[in-house]
Amino acid sequence: MSIAKIIEISCISKRSFEDAVKRGIKRASETVAGIQSAWVQDMEVFVAKGKVTEYRVKLKLTFVLK
Repeated sequence: MSIAKIIEISCISKRSFEDAVKRGIKRASETVAGIQSAWVQDMEVFVAKGKVTEYRVKLKLTFVLK
């Protein structure tokens, strides 16, 4: 039997939502072992002078406890 835990992280990219997701998972993987899945809970953009300047995602990451 395995037990999974879910954590929530926030990630920002100046390029795209996809880049924010990839960067968030990569960074979380440096300290959290065994990440099994990620769920994009929320997406948000920051706007300046009528242009999108940053993309933010809130991710829920699932990993198996040892």
